[in-house]
Amino acid sequence: MKLVSWNVNGIRAAMGKGLRDYVESEQPEILCLQETKAEPQQVDTTWAEQLGYHMQWNCAEKKGYSGTSIWSKSKPKKCVAGIGVEAHDNEGRVLTATFDDFHLVNVYTPNSQRGLKRLEYRQQWDVDFLAYVTKLNRRKPVIFCGDVNCAHTEIDLANPKSNRKNAGFSDEERAGLDQVAAAGFVDSFRHFDPSPENYSWWTYRSNARERNIGWRLDYFWVAQKFIDQITAAGIRPDIHGSDHCPVEITIG
Repeated sequence: MKLVSWNVNGIRAAMGKGLRDYVESEQPEILCLQETKAEPQQVDTTWAEQLGYHMQWNCAEKKGYSGTSIWSKSKPKKCVAGIGVEAHDNEGRVLTATFDDFHLVNVYTPNSQRGLKRLEYRQQWDVDFLAYVTKLNRRKPVIFCGDVNCAHTEIDLANPKSNRKNAGFSDEERAGLDQVAAAGFVDSFRHFDPSPENYSWWTYRSNARERNIGWRLDYFWVAQKFIDQITAAGIRPDIHGSDHCPVEITIG
């Protein structure tokens, strides 16, 4: 079973730039999308429905902003939008689908923004989101995936020294991911591949993607008690359509 996570940076734009081609070719069992920036009625998904996908959406109150969606070949037993914290749940950033063997949480983590002006909010988000997935994990194993807007270690971005105090690589944000690991979740990609120069996001400036000057911001974190069920994890820089590329895991 293949699971895919992809920040599409606007689903309507991505649809004609590689998203549809990728889905039709790969047909993952489950596809988690972030930064959809659209209401479902604004997106022509007839072709995906014909492939057998059931679609769940969580849209931001602000039009054209943020948003998450889960497409799955098997209909979830249950789907929940948000984490139950009012301060966080108006931007469409979390969508949880429950399947037979696991909870799947699709997340688009808030960016701390230039000058770290949203860092305090981001830190509170990290605490509240981890509490949410930890509670879920007591009942059934949790897999959470998405754009977490942080490169965890120095090998997860091309220029760690110059970005030490920037959004996405501040000590505070990285400490948030340390807490995720301490709570019993495994970075699935690093479980299989400890090598550097594996990135999932590149700025559109300065031919960064062609030069592979990137960041690894997109993850599948898997409950320790479920990690033995994961047989592969990868990043797909060959797939275009967004400034992010898809990341994948295989179960079984």
